Amino acid sequence: MSTVTATPEALDLIREIVADHGPVLFHQSGGCCDGSSPMCYPQGDFRIGDRDVKLGEIGGAPFYISASQYAAWKHTDLIIDVVAGRGGMFSLDNGREKRFLTRSQLCSI
Repeated sequence: MSTVTATPEALDLIREIVADHGPVLFHQSGGCCDGSSPMCYPQGDFRIGDRDVKLGEIGGAPFYISASQYAAWKHTDLIIDVVAGRGGMFSLDNGREKRFLTRSQLCSI
């Protein structure tokens, strides 16, 4: 079963965003171009689907992934990191010149 963790840099960025916007949640993007970009939204502004899977929490923020993507990644640990660049158009990391990035490693079975 996959898990989600965050680097110290990601936890710092989460704290910065929460200070500006209040509580947030993450949803792992499943788009073809942004597959490595977890999207960060204010809690209550993104509707979690019945089939979304909650992997855990990072920095106190719930982290979700779609059921279909979870099926493909269920043996993968997700590590949320930060890199230079712009976040997704609707993600709260956009405009900060740094963005969240999902790295992964296979779970030990």
